[in-house]
Parts: sequence; structure tokens; C-alpha cells
Amino acid sequence: MEDILEIAGVNIKCRLFAGTGKFSSNALMREALLAAGVDVVTVALRRVDSSAKAENIIDYVPSHCKVMINTSGARNAEEAIRIARLAKAAGSGNWIKIEVVADSKYLLPDNMETLKATEVLAKEGFVVFPYMSPDLSMARRFADCGAAAVMPLGSPIGTNRGIRTEELVEIMIREIKTPIIVDAGLGKPSDACKCMEMGCAAVMVNTAIAVSGNPVELSRAFSMAVDAGRRAYLSGLPATATEAKASSPLTGFLREGD
Repeated sequence: MEDILEIAGVNIKCRLFAGTGKFSSNALMREALLAAGVDVVTVALRRVDSSAKAENIIDYVPSHCKVMINTSGARNAEEAIRIARLAKAAGSGNWIKIEVVADSKYLLPDNMETLKATEVLAKEGFVVFPYMSPDLSMARRFADCGAAAVMPLGSPIGTNRGIRTEELVEIMIREIKTPIIVDAGLGKPSDACKCMEMGCAAVMVNTAIAVSGNPVELSRAFSMAVDAGRRAYLSGLPATATEAKASSPLTGFLREGD
């Protein structure tokens, strides 16, 4: 049976979600998205202008991709809600990544303001993906108010430091049924693979791919790593042990005294 992630009635085959910022050109971004086979992409509303005479980033997103507008730049719930409503009115759909950041140094999400925005927008019929600092009680509150998935950070945005929040994310995976999608900080394909081996539903990557020497090849590598990690998780990874256990018998071949 084909392993497909379903969110709000949309079937998602590729569990690598990708961002569209920081690429040297829109054409290169498109090539990278196609190489990875990405099904879901995020776009900041401020980068979308359907009336502009210059090239529009949306024109470069592959037609099969589901566009998720993110509320990048929002400093509180009110601003995030306004961005989401503007995006929907502009024809960008109702998939919204809620990103509320008041901290300008580390760009860490404000969980309480994000929760306020999620509660309002979920009631209005938006498919909401809150970006949050990993915390089980907050994750439960996001799930309870109708979030389509919860997106804990792996490490601060754009740092490429990998999943430094591993234990907290693992707890969330075990304790809530809402899909967990690690977002931010993943710098290597092995980081993405690790998240998927833990049981994450998907991962979100932007900076690592966009600023690399070869975004097209790295996007392909990330996609393959996500698939490998997912396959490993579904296979049932073996338990770890503190003592060595031989893979072949150590007795029965040599007589004592030989």
C-alpha cells in the first residue's frame, strides 16, 4: 500500500515540505522543487503580488504543488490573522502556516500569540499549521483547537544546526495524534532522515537547500533522506542495547582447547 500523508483531504506523497525564500532566482527555486518532487511549498505573503508586472514567485511554483502561505513578519496574533485573511482574499487559498515572531535576535516563535491566531483561523475554516517552540502542553492545545499539524522547530530558523529539540519532539510524537512536522534549522539530509525515523509526519526545509552550492542536487538528497527515514520508521527500527550482541554464534565451531 502506498504511504501517503493526508491533510485536510489533500494527499501528499512527498513528505519534504519546502520553502521558497533565499534562492538566487525563481527559476532555480522551481528546478529544485521539481527535482525533489515536493508537493507542499510555503510562500511569504509579502513576496506574492498577482498584479505586479515583474515576475511573480507563484508563477514559478510547480502547478501540482499545494501552496501554504506563511505569516512571516507577524509580531502578534492580530497581524497573523490579518495576513491569513488577506492571502485568502487574494486567491492564495486557505492553507496557512502561522509564524508569529516577536524576538528579532533568535527568531523564536511566540507560542501564546500563535495559539490565539490558530484558534481564530481554525474556526474560520483555514487549514492551520502553527510554527512553535516544542512543548507538549502547547502542542495539545494546538491540536485541540483544530490545527491540521503542529510544526515544532528543530533549531532556530536558518541556523542549519539540525534537530537540537529531539527529545521534546519525540515526546510530542508519542503523546498527540496530530501530525508533527519539524520546521526550521535542519541543515543536512541526515537531519531530515533522523526526524522521519523518530516518527515525524514530514519535515520543512528552506535555508539549507536555497543557500547551498547546488540547490537542485541538495533538494533531491533531502527528498531521498526523508523517504529513507520514513521507510525505516515504518519497518520498525530495532531497540538499542548497552552490551554487544554477536550477529553470528560464538560457540559450536571451535572445540575448547584447540
